[in-house]
Amino acid sequence: MNPVVRLHALRRAVARRRVAIALALLAPPSLALAWAATRLSGYAAGLVVSACLLVFAAGVAGSVRRRASDAWLARRLDARVPAMEDSAALLFATPASLAPLQRLQQARLRQRVAVLDVDLRPAWPRVALAASAGVAAAIVLVVALGGTGILLPTGTSVPGAAREGGTTRIERVDIAIQPPAYTGRAAGHADALDLEVLEGSRLDWQLRFAPEPASAALVFHDGRRLPLQRQGRDWRAGEEVRASRLYRVEFDGSAPAAGELHRLDVIPDRAPEIRVIHPDRSLSLLEAGQAGWRVEFEASDDHGLAAAELELTLAQGSGESVAFSGRTLVLEPVAPVPGAPGPVTARYVQALDLAALGLAEGDDLIVKPIVRDNRQPEPNVARSASFILRWPAEPSSDTAGLEGVVQRTLPAYFRSQRQIIIDSEALVAQRGTLADAAFLDRSDAIGVDQKILRLRYGQFLGEEAEGQEHAGPDPGAGHAGQHGHGDAPAGFGQSTDVVAEYGHVHDIAEAATLLDEETKATLKSALAEMWQAELHLRQGDPEQALPYEHRALAFIKQVQQATRIHLARVGLELPQVDATRRLGGDLDGLTDRAVERLETVREDDVPLGFWRALSAPGAPDVEPLRRWIAGRAGDGPDALGVLAALDRFERDPACGVCRDALRKALWPLLPIPAAEVGRLPQPDAAGRAYLDALPSSTGDSL
Repeated sequence: MNPVVRLHALRRAVARRRVAIALALLAPPSLALAWAATRLSGYAAGLVVSACLLVFAAGVAGSVRRRASDAWLARRLDARVPAMEDSAALLFATPASLAPLQRLQQARLRQRVAVLDVDLRPAWPRVALAASAGVAAAIVLVVALGGTGILLPTGTSVPGAAREGGTTRIERVDIAIQPPAYTGRAAGHADALDLEVLEGSRLDWQLRFAPEPASAALVFHDGRRLPLQRQGRDWRAGEEVRASRLYRVEFDGSAPAAGELHRLDVIPDRAPEIRVIHPDRSLSLLEAGQAGWRVEFEASDDHGLAAAELELTLAQGSGESVAFSGRTLVLEPVAPVPGAPGPVTARYVQALDLAALGLAEGDDLIVKPIVRDNRQPEPNVARSASFILRWPAEPSSDTAGLEGVVQRTLPAYFRSQRQIIIDSEALVAQRGTLADAAFLDRSDAIGVDQKILRLRYGQFLGEEAEGQEHAGPDPGAGHAGQHGHGDAPAGFGQSTDVVAEYGHVHDIAEAATLLDEETKATLKSALAEMWQAELHLRQGDPEQALPYEHRALAFIKQVQQATRIHLARVGLELPQVDATRRLGGDLDGLTDRAVERLETVREDDVPLGFWRALSAPGAPDVEPLRRWIAGRAGDGPDALGVLAALDRFERDPACGVCRDALRKALWPLLPIPAAEVGRLPQPDAAGRAYLDALPSSTGDSL
C-alpha cells in the first residue's frame, strides 16, 4: 500500500473513533436537558435548548477531529511502533527540506509504513460512558419528581392566600457574563448573585421568584436602581459594569427581611509591565568604535499588548545651552502570538544607528520604552525608566581667563592632582642634584599632599576624614604655599575646615548619596590609585608613584565630565527669598504659629469616632461614615466589605456579632497615631516634699 494512503487511513480511523466517543458522551445528558426544558418551559424552550446542544456537539466534534494532526500521529507511531525508531516526524516532511541522512531515513520509514499493521484508535471509555448515562438519568429523575410544583403556566399568578403565607424569594439565578471583546475571553454564566467579572463586562441578570412579585429591581449601594423587566416567568436586566459595587434585590419597592447585600467585584485591567533587558544600566558610556546601540525589552499584560514605542531624546550642548530634540519609533514584537487578539508577552528589539540619529561627542541619547495594551475605550500606558547613552567630551585644556569660574563651580581639589604630577616629575628630574635626605623630604612632602587630596575625595564616598594631627608638623603647608595649588588645609573650603579643626568627622552617609553609582565607582578607583601613589612617595620613590598619579588624574577627569543630570520637568516654583531681611532682626509680619493653631476635626477622625462609638451601647449615626467611605471607595483596603458590614449593623443594631464584624472591618481604615513624646508626670505631695528637702543647689538645678 502507498505509505501516504496508509497514513491518511490511520488518521481518519483515529478521527472517526474520537468523534464517536465524544458524541456518545454528550448524547445522554443533551437528550435529558432537552426533555427537561420541554417539560418545564414548553416546546419552544425545548427546541431552543436542542438547537444549542446540537451546535455545541458539532463544535466539540470538529475540535476533536482536528486534534488528530500530523504531529499527534507521529508521536503515536513513535510510541506504539518500535520500527519507527523515534523518527516518525520525517514521514510528514518534504524531502527538499531534509538533509541527505534524513532523506535516507524517510525512505526507510515509508517502506515500513506501507506494510504496517497497527490500530491507533483510542479505546472506548466505558467508565465515562456510564457516568454520562448516570447524569442523564439523574436529570430525568429530578425533573420527573419535582417538576410538577416548580413552574406555573405563563401569565398565572400565585393566589393571595399563598402570597400572604410566605415572602417572595429568589428561586433561580442565571447571570450571563460577556467579557469585553478585546480580552478574547469566552462568555460565561453564573448561578449566584455574588460574582467577580472583568472590567467592562456586560452582565445580563435572569431571575425567577416565588411567589411572583408585582415589581422587582436591583438596588446598588450608591442608591442607583436597575429595574427588572418581566418576560414570562423570568425577570431580566442588563448593563455594563466598570467598578465594584454592592447590590441587593428588592421586591415591590422594599428589600426582604433577609435581603443581604451581594458583592459585584470588578477586576481592573492592569497596565502593562516592562522589563528592560539591554541596556542593563541607566547610564552607559559610548565605547571606542561603537556605531550602534541595541535596546531590548520585554512587555507583558493581562489581556494583550497593542502597541510599543521607543521615545528617543537627543541632548546636545552643556551648561545652560543644552538643546533637546525628540522622536518616537514604533516597534513590532519579535515573535507575536498567532491567532490571539494581542500578544500577552512580547519581546521588542531595536538597533539604533547613532550616526543617523546625529549623536556627536559630548551628547546624550536618552531612550524610554512605552507600551500600551488593547484596553477599550482608553488603553493603559506603561513607561519604563529612562536609559542614557553618553558620548563623553574631551577635557578642554584652554582654561585661560576661567579660573574664577572654575573655582566657583568645582572644588579646588579637582585641579590639584595635576600639580602633584608636575611636582613629582620635577623631583625626578632633580634626583642627581639633591642630597638623599633632601630628596626624601621633598618626596614625603608630596606624599602628604597626595594624602590630603585622597582624604578630601573620600569624604564624597562617606569615608572617615582622618585628623590632621597624625600628619606631623604639616609638611605639606610649606609645599603648598610654594607651588600655590591650594592643597593647604587652612586655605581650602570654609565649612569643612571648621569641622576638621574643631571636630572629628566620621563617615558621612549623606555625602555618599550625592553621586550616582557609576561616578562613585570611578571615585573609588581614583582613591585606590592615590593610595599607591602616596605609598611610593612616602618611601622616596616618585618614579614608581607617577603611573598611579596619572591613572588617578584620568579617573578624576571622568568625574569632571559627568556633569549633566536629566530630571523630569515639574511645576514647582519656590518663592523668592528676601535677602534684605536676612540676619537683620526684622520681625514685622511674623506671628507666633502656636496662636494661629486651630483645633479642627480631621476627616480621618470619622472612622475613628465611629469605631469608638461602637464600644458604647446604642446605635451611632451611620451617615457620616457612609459619606466618608463613599468618598474613598477606591482608597481603603476593602471599602465594599465595610459597607456590607455597615448595612448588616444598620438593619439590626442590637446584633452583637454584626457590631463586632463592623469594628473588625473598620480597623484597617483607622489612622495610624503619630509618634509623640509624652510629658513627664508631675510629682505628688510626697515627691514634691522630697524635692524640696534636697540641697538648694541641686533644687535650683532641678
